[in-house]
Amino acid sequence: MKRGLRYFVLVFLLIVGFSSCKKTVKKEVAEENYVAENYLKKEVDIEMRDGVKLHTTIYSPKDTSKEYPIIMQRTPYSSRPYGEGQFRKQIGPNIHMMKEGYHVVYQDVRGRWLSEGHYENMRAYKPNKTSNEDVDESSDTYDTIEWLVNNVENNNGRVGVWGISYPGFYATYATVDAHPALKAASPQACIGDFFFDDFHHNGAYLLSYFRVTSLFGTPRPNNDSPIDTAWYVLPDIGTADQYQFFLDSGPLENLNSYFEYETADTPKIRPEGVTDDFFWNELKDHPNYDELWQSRGIIQHLKDVKSHVATMIVGGWFDAEDLYGPLETYKNIEKYNEGNYNTVVFGPWDHGGWARRNGRTTVGNYFFGDSISEFYQKNIETKFFNHFLKEEGNGETGLPEAYVFDSGRKEWRTLDTWPPEERVKKTFFLSEGQKLTESQRSQTGLTFISDIKKPVPYSEDIKSVFTPRKYMTDDQRFAARRSDVLTFETEVLDEDLTLAGEIMTNLQVATTGTAADWVVKIIDVHPADIETNEEMQDHLKLDNYHLMVRSEVIRGRFRNSFSNPEPFIPNKKTEVSLKLQDVFHTIKKGHKLQIQVQSTWFPLIDLNPQTYVENIFKAEEDDFKTQTHTVFTDSTIEFSLLPN
Repeated sequence: MKRGLRYFVLVFLLIVGFSSCKKTVKKEVAEENYVAENYLKKEVDIEMRDGVKLHTTIYSPKDTSKEYPIIMQRTPYSSRPYGEGQFRKQIGPNIHMMKEGYHVVYQDVRGRWLSEGHYENMRAYKPNKTSNEDVDESSDTYDTIEWLVNNVENNNGRVGVWGISYPGFYATYATVDAHPALKAASPQACIGDFFFDDFHHNGAYLLSYFRVTSLFGTPRPNNDSPIDTAWYVLPDIGTADQYQFFLDSGPLENLNSYFEYETADTPKIRPEGVTDDFFWNELKDHPNYDELWQSRGIIQHLKDVKSHVATMIVGGWFDAEDLYGPLETYKNIEKYNEGNYNTVVFGPWDHGGWARRNGRTTVGNYFFGDSISEFYQKNIETKFFNHFLKEEGNGETGLPEAYVFDSGRKEWRTLDTWPPEERVKKTFFLSEGQKLTESQRSQTGLTFISDIKKPVPYSEDIKSVFTPRKYMTDDQRFAARRSDVLTFETEVLDEDLTLAGEIMTNLQVATTGTAADWVVKIIDVHPADIETNEEMQDHLKLDNYHLMVRSEVIRGRFRNSFSNPEPFIPNKKTEVSLKLQDVFHTIKKGHKLQIQVQSTWFPLIDLNPQTYVENIFKAEEDDFKTQTHTVFTDSTIEFSLLPN
């Protein structure tokens, strides 16, 4: 009898499981075909005021019984698939908006893919346009919206823009000199300034991005003619061990050959040191924060964002690529545009993680919770756009000023301001004996040797990645156990410590050389006997996990000015201040707060020769020297804390 019952239960479970599997497959097939079955697609070339035509793809609902708003993304990454009958699997910011019905528009920006014109990385804004030849991304967006509202049938006259990463930059740009029909903009992981986002961090070159340089700097063939297939080639370094590859490559000038695109059959003569990649040339020839970089930043042009444009800035606390951009975009709109509807959302995501549909939210090894991205898409993003594009649009969205995720407590918080007004400042000293203390205990110097041949890795993984992301939550035990990494930590906390806002480090340092980089990392040291989550790498456990919460680097030559670098005086005590980007993380009771200080972070950033040269991109082998660095115990780190 028992055997028969067990058999019946087994068969029942198999039937239920098979039925559930069939439903899941049907749902996935239905979603995959949803766009083609419910939308019409049209490709047009919209003429800008200077005569240049930008290739634009428009998806419109087949149901024409009502009017729909327009939601648009402008991108350098292609509006493909191109051609009649070729549809994207998903359109719009999220699947909920796609199913509710919007005119969804994608456009190749000027100089990319099937659009005419010449491409410039982060094209400079022109505030005083005097003729139709004065064009920028703002004017291109304006002209595009003007065409759309007058030519797309069944539109309700309201337009929204959104984008992640580079498209996020174009979404920010749209708010400057905005078209009257633009009612809502959501710049997400938006680039703000290439000297502080992506390719540089406080002047230090992110060598880890070397392999995507050609994506932005390879000229289009045939005199910059439109093209529908990739014309750039990402370099193959021939190994999974990128640490060893870059170490063996030596000075940055040795990488020039990867950007010389002509073949042996078609040689051409170029000036010495100049390559075919215009972006690599810009990086090499402009190592300081000069007019080139200053003119291309969008942050400094957010003092007059039009009040009819509601903004919702979105970012991830563990975004390795664009963390500076969304934080500074939100803060500058907030500072200079009183009365605008301007909100911010930050969750436990890496780059663009909020747009994915995975159930479990993890960054690298670390698990933050279930359905976090789905919650954002359904209850925050869709609600924002629907209100301003379909509903009253009066700003009464029901959403808070700041929707922020506490990555330590693993829960959402809604706040009236960001950073929270009730925060208090607390200063810790980097004391001897690896202690992080609330008062200065001594006046001494802690030294370490920065060996140019054995730089500190940014990750213990042996792999080659185009853009590193996982390291933002990596276990830092491997670094804490190196002699060239100084560690400072509190005792085990007897109450929660909530970090809420920016972090300011004031280092007092010296070096035997004339140049050095300084890296500061904020670590949440977990206690023993914690259950390990399923995403953890096999060789690691959550037991005593050293979770990196925030990290940043400054190239020491820029300690006083990013535009006017200067050497260190050997063995002279010198102040180096470093602002780390905002964080919202609770170091929980039973954990410890740890600070790590080091001078190399390889190959995330390039090697500093540790001998001052005018331009590190042109440093020679003999310029690279091992040096001894000192961190003095009157160095401090200041946190913004949220009272318990």
